[in-house]
Amino acid sequence: MITRRNFMEAAAATAAVPLLDQQLFAQGPPKRIAIVTTIYRYLSHAQHMGDRLLIGYPINGAWHKPNVQVVSLYVDQHPDGDLSQERAKEFGFKVYPTIAETLRAGQSKIAVDAVIIIGEHGDYPKNEKGQILYPRYEFFEQCTKVFEQDGKVVPVYNDKHLSYSFEKAQKMVAASHKMRFPFLAGSSLPVTWRLPDLELPMNCEISDALMVGCGGSDPMDYHALEAMQCMVERRKGGETGVKSVQLIEGDAVWKAGDEGRWSKELLTCALSRSDSPLGATVTDGRTQDMVANGDIKKLATKPAAYFIEYRDGFKATLLMVDGAVKDYMFAARLKGVKEPVSTQFFLTPVPNVTYSACLVSKIEEMIMTGVAPYPVERTMIVSGILEACLTSKVQGHQVLPTPQLDVRYKAPKTSQYART
Repeated sequence: MITRRNFMEAAAATAAVPLLDQQLFAQGPPKRIAIVTTIYRYLSHAQHMGDRLLIGYPINGAWHKPNVQVVSLYVDQHPDGDLSQERAKEFGFKVYPTIAETLRAGQSKIAVDAVIIIGEHGDYPKNEKGQILYPRYEFFEQCTKVFEQDGKVVPVYNDKHLSYSFEKAQKMVAASHKMRFPFLAGSSLPVTWRLPDLELPMNCEISDALMVGCGGSDPMDYHALEAMQCMVERRKGGETGVKSVQLIEGDAVWKAGDEGRWSKELLTCALSRSDSPLGATVTDGRTQDMVANGDIKKLATKPAAYFIEYRDGFKATLLMVDGAVKDYMFAARLKGVKEPVSTQFFLTPVPNVTYSACLVSKIEEMIMTGVAPYPVERTMIVSGILEACLTSKVQGHQVLPTPQLDVRYKAPKTSQYART
């Protein structure tokens, strides 16, 4: 019989993640970095990541200056507030007009040790599902074309989901395997701090899981789905792929809860980890049980439930309740553990967003070691889950079989999130 104490001891035993080895990474000449991005302005993802590579970032209670040198930059759009030329002048690199020139950095062949693709923010069209058509795949494809032409590959990081299209995401992952270069992708949520510190033991048996997120679709539901995936991928047998999905909205979300399709108990557990409950908690000044008093129904004006059924029979739910909270929380019930477990994926405030430093440390780790700290297949399957859920939405909220999401992988031994 597994008790809560047994569970916490097992979780603690796997919690010793190696810290960023600054002395090891400082050895040798700086790694030359090319950044390929949509825009580079204040509070864009390119600014958060690019600036940390240029000047350093806090990690593990110290200031860390990466042993890297940004030598080239490609920017697709130059809106008001563009910082690209200013940064290039300050740090002595060049902004190139094409991606190929950026990777070659003024030479005849590829002259960088890693490529960072940041296809987020900017003025791009949307499709009928509401997905912003960021050119991440097109950026990646141009990079791999240079790899082929020049006979050299380097590690690649792709910010957030691989593409709005699962077919394109598959092609990206397949190319990385075929050409044998390290490939990392995803967002900050899987690597930020967790309040409380919670790591599900590897090969645990999860009977039910619920993620709570905020913001609109797309892109905030991607964050929530990826956070949920980094937890449930640790279940017994590893990731086996997704059998079907369904996205429902409005009053149907609360009806599904009344019918037991998602757990009100897990919702209460998840909300108990929120630092930003709205409604009566704010106006009355006393913390409220948002599920019992019905506040969550009143506040979440456009609720949505994402039902994911995996190929091994496991089921998980994402509830997007924008207007009720401003945090991302997870709760689960484990077989043999009496009480549910839950945590918040901690997102520090603007403008410093130090959770971005947690992600940059993982990018740096891949650049320095040549090994991605967690599998890109996680990002690939979440890209596919999101696309399929949005397809369910526009096709009348129907249950949508997903034979294409036959994605199998093993989670990393340790969960890679920040602990210090």
